[in-house]
Amino acid sequence: MTSRERVLAALNFQPVDRLPRDLGGMRSTGVSAFAYQSLRAALRLPVKPTRVHDTAQMLALPHADVLDALGCDVVVVEGDGLTNAYEPSGEWFPYSFNGRIPGAQVRNPADYRALPDGTVTQGGTARMPVGAYVFNDEHAGQPLILDGELPRPDLRDVQSALERGLLRDEQIRSLRDTCRRVRDSTDRAVFFWGQLNMGLCIHGYGGLAVFPVLCLEDPDFVHELHDLHLEYALRNARALLPEIRDCIDIIGTDADDWGNQGSLMASPATFRELFLPYRLRHNAELHRLAPQAKTFLHSCGALYDILDLIVASGTDILNPVQWPAGGHSPAQWKEKVRGRMALWGGGVDSQHTLPLGSVADVEREVARNVRILGDGGGYVFANIHNLLADIPPAKIIAMYRAAAG
Repeated sequence: MTSRERVLAALNFQPVDRLPRDLGGMRSTGVSAFAYQSLRAALRLPVKPTRVHDTAQMLALPHADVLDALGCDVVVVEGDGLTNAYEPSGEWFPYSFNGRIPGAQVRNPADYRALPDGTVTQGGTARMPVGAYVFNDEHAGQPLILDGELPRPDLRDVQSALERGLLRDEQIRSLRDTCRRVRDSTDRAVFFWGQLNMGLCIHGYGGLAVFPVLCLEDPDFVHELHDLHLEYALRNARALLPEIRDCIDIIGTDADDWGNQGSLMASPATFRELFLPYRLRHNAELHRLAPQAKTFLHSCGALYDILDLIVASGTDILNPVQWPAGGHSPAQWKEKVRGRMALWGGGVDSQHTLPLGSVADVEREVARNVRILGDGGGYVFANIHNLLADIPPAKIIAMYRAAAG
């Protein structure tokens, strides 16, 4: 099988010659830029620039030779044209993050500034101090408002922002040409992320301390807000998908983290009333416009109690399969969605086994999990979220080799 055939067969619950694997197919299955060159060296690959494509999470965009070495089956195309399906020309520029990542490249070096104490700032507010491996803002960039009147966006401002986000003809032509070139450059499955997202998020407007409460206090307002988001998401989908649908295989629909370590961020009733109708209509239209493509929802945390609702929304694939959160096993997650929704991720406990266990511990857990999650199809292997800076390459390589069986 080609990689594309393998991924699509798995997502359609059909037999595969081996389990499909992903590294960096989207921005929650990647690898830290701080770990990337060590991984290349451990794989006996030559030095190539560390292309830091997600500079908030500090993720490296994997080169094709890394994907080959680890047996990975997915490449990415993002809404601004970024891809790792072929080598780019002229869009990456040197920036070493104050010497911490020699040979690194970014797309917009003017966004960063190195301070005398070694801290690097991004965009004026996000900071990465010496010893840190990601950028962060105070309260993760979200206001922490626990009393008084709940802030809410002006719907006229929301509509104006969504209007500005509508795809222009030249953007559509550029994305069409990029996706066609990607399709001609690789036999890997093509994951399209961005521009087709709906933008719904339980910790969206106002942040985690505000929006779930707003959903309870003023659901009519949230319906209006979500109606707007759906309207503009569908306008973009109807403009873009007919131009690229023959060149892409997976469509990212949102990054909406509904779970924390132990429970949901909001109740199943909130999901059912304020999110399910919009996700259902969004998925239905994407499937109508691109019937061969699969829709993909990223949602972290203890989601077990809303898995049935996510299935009901028409979502084809759920990631990152954070089964350690909430006290349910990989087998329970698998049985909950078996034959109805594919799972992407969940290959190893990324907070305990991967950082704290031995290489042998990692191998045992991965072998167990892929046997469970891959049973009956509907599974693509990846870590639970990104491979962080402190994960040694021996464990990363062990993960992927154990997944190969």
